[in-house]
Amino acid sequence: MDKMLYRTYVDILKEELIPAMGCTEPIAVAYAGAIAREQLGRLPEKVELTVSGNIVKNVKSVIVPNTSGRKGLRTAVSAGICYGVASKQLEVISEVTAAQLEELDRFLDTAEISINKSTYHCPFDIQVRVYAGDDQAYAHIFSSHTNVVEISKNGECVFKKDFSDEIVPVPESRKLLTVNDIVDFALEVDIKDIRPVISRQIEYNMRIAQVGMDEKYGASIGKTLLRSYGGSVHNRAKAYAAAGSDARMNGCELPVVINSGSGNQGMTVSIPVVIYARELGVSEDMLYRALVISNLISIHIKTGIGSLSAYCGATSAGVGAGAGICYLYGGGAREIRHTIVNALAINSGMICDGAKSSCAAKIASAVEAGLLGMQMDKHDRQFYDGDGIVIKGVENTIKAVGEIAREGMRGTDDKIIDIMMQN
Repeated sequence: MDKMLYRTYVDILKEELIPAMGCTEPIAVAYAGAIAREQLGRLPEKVELTVSGNIVKNVKSVIVPNTSGRKGLRTAVSAGICYGVASKQLEVISEVTAAQLEELDRFLDTAEISINKSTYHCPFDIQVRVYAGDDQAYAHIFSSHTNVVEISKNGECVFKKDFSDEIVPVPESRKLLTVNDIVDFALEVDIKDIRPVISRQIEYNMRIAQVGMDEKYGASIGKTLLRSYGGSVHNRAKAYAAAGSDARMNGCELPVVINSGSGNQGMTVSIPVVIYARELGVSEDMLYRALVISNLISIHIKTGIGSLSAYCGATSAGVGAGAGICYLYGGGAREIRHTIVNALAINSGMICDGAKSSCAAKIASAVEAGLLGMQMDKHDRQFYDGDGIVIKGVENTIKAVGEIAREGMRGTDDKIIDIMMQN
């Protein structure tokens, strides 16, 4: 494999597979709040939070960790303001004391907090402006969870970088992802180059999955699956992935390693692969290579979809998991291509109606689609060119799914947000 492409793929994994605590959208809101408070230098009396509809959708119903079970935008921005550590980015509110929780209570009771809808077209926009006396500070995050584009104090620019409200350009490195190259890379990669990020993903995500299974969180989808359908590896793969989401969506304070900016996607691409690897008794080396495949396939598919849309991101992650498990069963590039196309044909179109307890059930559905796509190939069955959205060639089908999600489902996204805001 070309050395530059090899290095690019290693860097993508390092960039994407990072720890985050709680649902990433409320954490991004908290991060913006922490930046603004840091610039202001004291606790504000007034907060103006401006966000896009998709941020509303993904923050409205999910518990913000380290807030004593509170939900919503006011909680997320206030937690960042009261005790967030901006330098920790997506772990911004990972540490909190009892005294700080009391401070959060007082702040929510006394501060003037307004929430406004962004006028930008980009689905990912967070702006926080804070006031204290004659001072004010401003922080702006745009297009992705840690992409800070502007910081100012009293009207003077502290930091600024260019951004556009047009279609967010795909990073050049992501344009280099192809299914065939991903498989080649997974087979060739020196494990020491990816061990730190992959081992951390296994450790963090399996830990929260076990907590979700052991304790009561949300609708307990993981437990329900095991109680209803037994302990087969097929069912455990779905159940433990769902259990991780049960915990994460409902206030568990453990971090997860994310994929494509999402903890739910990070768990979906990894937990089923680990469950199958342990069942099959494969080597650690083979597990790591399978996780390289699952992670990069998911990132490849999600790149065309975009960071936030009406298309449930667990779908692309479930496809990645199916591809990784296909490799564990001895599948090569051909079998993995068929698994991907089959799985995309099965589940594409599952809507994203925000972060909340039912995400765990959607994860189970996404993993099921990935596994069925794999089993179809094992039994020499597949969907062909012309079967709905399937186009000849895996890259063409991936491109079609991206266009459907990014462009075709815009109206769906608007309607979902309208319905959610009525409740």
